[in-house]
Amino acid sequence: MLHLSRLNSLALTIALVICAPLAFAAEPAPLAPAATTKAPLPLEELRTFAEVMDRIKAAYVEPVDDKTLLENAIKGMLSNLDPHSAYLGPEDFAELQESTSGEFGGLGIEVGAEDGFIKVVSPIDDTPASKAGIQAGDFIVKINGQPTRGQSMTEAVDKMRGKIGEKITLTLVRDGGAPFDVTLTRATIQVKSVKSQLLDSGYAYLRITQFQVKTGEEVAKALAKLRKDNGKKLSGIVLDLRNNPGGVLQAAVEVVDHFVTKGLIVYTKGRIANSELRFSATGKDLSEAVPMVVLINGGSASASEIVAGALQDQKRAVVMGTTSFGKGSVQTVLPLNNDRALKITTALYFTPNGRSIQAQGIVPDIEVRKAKITNEQDGEYFKEADLQGHLGNGNGGADKPTKSGGKAKAMPQDDDYQLAQALSLLKGLSITRGH
Repeated sequence: MLHLSRLNSLALTIALVICAPLAFAAEPAPLAPAATTKAPLPLEELRTFAEVMDRIKAAYVEPVDDKTLLENAIKGMLSNLDPHSAYLGPEDFAELQESTSGEFGGLGIEVGAEDGFIKVVSPIDDTPASKAGIQAGDFIVKINGQPTRGQSMTEAVDKMRGKIGEKITLTLVRDGGAPFDVTLTRATIQVKSVKSQLLDSGYAYLRITQFQVKTGEEVAKALAKLRKDNGKKLSGIVLDLRNNPGGVLQAAVEVVDHFVTKGLIVYTKGRIANSELRFSATGKDLSEAVPMVVLINGGSASASEIVAGALQDQKRAVVMGTTSFGKGSVQTVLPLNNDRALKITTALYFTPNGRSIQAQGIVPDIEVRKAKITNEQDGEYFKEADLQGHLGNGNGGADKPTKSGGKAKAMPQDDDYQLAQALSLLKGLSITRGH
């Protein structure tokens, strides 16, 4: 989907918003705990700043206005603090708000890059892309007649996103055939951050692609539907947080709350008063305490690490995969005038056991690296039940002859080694626990 592809390019920049109300407040929060003890102004440095600004205006090869110089100075001031603090202009601020709400104007395509071309990873259901028949694997070779060859994915995404109601023409190549045009109308795209299905009878799969404002609510609905589809209590749950760049802290807390009955979930430490936060479970465990595996990898960051770390510390789930990204800091968005904002690091977060994940990450309980699955055909074996005149089962059970080859329905675990290992572990736990 266009939103996620654009988000991925900014994932390490906008990874965690401390909470929605603060992020979109009308007035900025205080930056210092004690305004009465301000340090004296660094007059010498301010004189140097003014002198540099004058020299640039007088001697630079092209004229530069004061607004540009000052905005660049602000950007430099923030960018040199840490990789996650930034000055957000109107466009970047609006994009951050879109990414956390999960709603924006676009086509509804998840895209990737392959051999210098833009490739459709997947069209989102019930969007202009899916309704126009765009398929996974299609290559987008032109956007409104302009070739995409050599463009970055960010540039291509920017061209495909735009005002709702505007038309856009994509030139596609499918399966090496001749190029063809598809004209679409941009619409409001609502990105569901949660995907779910039954992997096998009794075993549920929940994938969170990013933590949005409504992610906790979506997880609750998904768990209820999975139980209903299964017809009885689930036997196990796989929570997939791989390549999830983070998102809203409160959403991560709500997700953990759906899987635990009590205890601390996460706490933060910082310099200002409102950065000292503690979040604990409310007892709303919707998972019925069934065995659980959490999948993580190097693309699991910030809010994903809060969830994995909390479930690991509480011994609620087995964490499987590879070590996570290691972003253990909290960013607060402080709105400014003229639709601009500061995104500034205000705290570090800690797991229930007091672990700081910053620059270390969550280490899985069981390391499982990504690998390809190659399915081999079983040989033609005859069984006792295939033999003419065989004896019946002494306990009255039905015969089980060799099954004729019917192709089973494709499932996500068929070509996802890490997911297959998670499912196998859950089945083993279910057997040993007598479920």
